[in-house]
Amino acid sequence: MNPLIAIVGPTATGKTRLAVYLAQRFSGEIINADSRQIYRCMDIITAKPGKAETSAIKHHLIDIVEPDEDFSLATYQKMAINCIEDVHKRGKIPFLVGGSGLYIWSVLEGWQIPEVEPDPDFRQKLYFMAEQEGTKVLYDDLMQKDPQAAEKILPDNLRRIVRALEIFHATGKQASQMSVKIAPLYPIFITGLTAPRDELYRMIDLRVDEMVQKGMVEEVKCLMDKGYNLQLSSMSGIGYRQIALYLEGKLTLTEALQKIKYETHRFVRKQYAWFHLDDPRIHWFDICSDYQWEVSELVHEFLVKNT
Repeated sequence: MNPLIAIVGPTATGKTRLAVYLAQRFSGEIINADSRQIYRCMDIITAKPGKAETSAIKHHLIDIVEPDEDFSLATYQKMAINCIEDVHKRGKIPFLVGGSGLYIWSVLEGWQIPEVEPDPDFRQKLYFMAEQEGTKVLYDDLMQKDPQAAEKILPDNLRRIVRALEIFHATGKQASQMSVKIAPLYPIFITGLTAPRDELYRMIDLRVDEMVQKGMVEEVKCLMDKGYNLQLSSMSGIGYRQIALYLEGKLTLTEALQKIKYETHRFVRKQYAWFHLDDPRIHWFDICSDYQWEVSELVHEFLVKNT
């Protein structure tokens, strides 16, 4: 038996810290499931694992594409499954870690992702519409055509909105209804980290303030100086657009940081739409408690039964 352990939950809950702790105890390797940490040169705002974590435990699928490269869910899924199989072959335990619901469940549930080829003309039309009328126009259109898909997409995530509309345009079917699921053959243990909402928001706000000290503004300036613009998928992540507006003189730094905090709070609510607290598959732990030992014991029991 080749088990897989997943660590999920909203941003700022310490998923990487727990993953490193468990991987050290159980001879594991970490496979990234954060849709922003795949990009090079985007380290601080994405809260990538630092040198201490990556030197302690081997990490996969971090820094694998340039900020202006296309990268699809189907590509991620294939790469993640290949990583899992490679880790298994070397006799180690794979830990799938992240807060991107699409990435996590595409692997854990074995999604058979619709093979709909990109339509450059249709995409260009939508991007032009968004530029002229705002992304909200496209998001409202998606709400009408595929409300389930829209529910799990942030209203300013233009790339994902366009892709969902593109699938509907090409097939006449909702993207949310098209993915057939074939569960992986390996046994899976899922643990989730959470916290009371007020405490979670407090930790998020603190982390944003710390990012400024670590060089968040300089990171965005460097990306802009290299020619990476706000229309790129990579630059649509929370933090990049707001800091770019500050650098362009359209917001004060205080206003930009406040918007980042607000949007991250909203993003957390979207994450809980992917990872439900009443999902029986997920073993939830409140990070305000002394949870690491208890998680470790549950993982130990799972591995004893399944290896």
